[in-house]
Formats: sequence, C-alpha cells, structure tokens
Amino acid sequence: MLRGPKEKKERALGEKLFLKGERCLSPKCAVVRRPYRPGVHGRDRRRALSEFGQQLQEKQKIRLTYGLKEAQFRRFFKGALKKGGESNIILEKLERRLDNVIFRLGFAVSRSIARQTVSHSHILVNNKIVNIPSYEVKIGDIITIKPTSKNLPLFKELSAQLKKYEPPSWLALDKEKLEAKVASLPSNIQTPFNINLVVEYYSR
Repeated sequence: MLRGPKEKKERALGEKLFLKGERCLSPKCAVVRRPYRPGVHGRDRRRALSEFGQQLQEKQKIRLTYGLKEAQFRRFFKGALKKGGESNIILEKLERRLDNVIFRLGFAVSRSIARQTVSHSHILVNNKIVNIPSYEVKIGDIITIKPTSKNLPLFKELSAQLKKYEPPSWLALDKEKLEAKVASLPSNIQTPFNINLVVEYYSR
C-alpha cells in the first residue's frame, strides 16, 4: 500500500496523476523536479515488473486518481465485475461519481478538494443537497453550487476562473450561473492507466 504525501505516491508510481491540481501543471510538480522514485535507491534503474506487478501498479494509479480507499476500491471493482462490468463501463461509473464530476466541471482544482466540497454540503443535485462523494450522477441531472456557498472564498472567483476552461463534452456548463447538466454518459475518456489490467487483477 502506498503511504505518505500525494506527490511522493506519484513519484513511486512514475506517473503524473494530478493529485495536487494546478501544481501538477507547473515546474513545481514533484514528478518533474524529481523524476525518480523516493528513497535512497530511487535513482536506481526501475526493474521490469512482473504481470502481477503491472496489475498492482495500475490498480494503485486508478485508486489514487479517483481518491478511493483500498477497501472501498476493492468493493467497487468486485461489485462491478459481478454485474459483468467491462472496462469501459467501470471507467464510466468512476467518472460519474459526484466528486469527480465537480472536478471535471472545474469547480475544484483536484478531486480531493472536490470530495471535501461535496462532503461539506456545498453541492446541489436537482436542487437537493447531496453530500455523498460517491453519488452516481445520471443523464439530465442538474448540478449547482448551494446559493449560500457561492460567496465563500472557494467559489467567489470561480466564474472568472472558468472563462478559459472547457469541461468534457458529456457535461454542459453555464459558466455564469455556475450550473451544469449531465448531457450524456461519459465516453472516449482519456486516462493515463490501463483499466484492463485491474480487471484482470480482481478476476483472479
């Protein structure tokens, strides 16, 4: 299990997972500054991973990207596989999590902040507070920020910050009203990991 600061986890996996939001786009990103594993042997050449090692590494990448705990991630995958979930369906379900949707809309700079935003009851779905980060949005759902939360420092400059931001095509965003609609199911999702390896991992 990977422990410690988020950027240390990214270095251990050798992948930029954008766990620190905008920092990951800057030269301050730890993976850019120190593109080797943490620890005294971090600069040593990485050994080729076994098939199991590759599966485990991809599992950690996905788990950390979406901010799920180990047991939560295991339950999610095993439940999806029992229902005959294919890799694209599993990824779609991960993308439809409310905390991920808040991140994709640009309402938060990272999924961890998006998760806090949802947990602290700042988000409405169809005019009702939803404070469960794992809530799965549906086509037609309207997502807004609670009116009394809009003047908080977290959201006060959001409309201006979103002017140059474009959310994924499955989310329709009104940048002035800070209101979004789930226009379709997620598709053609670009990811830095191979979800099929994780399906194989949990199918053993």
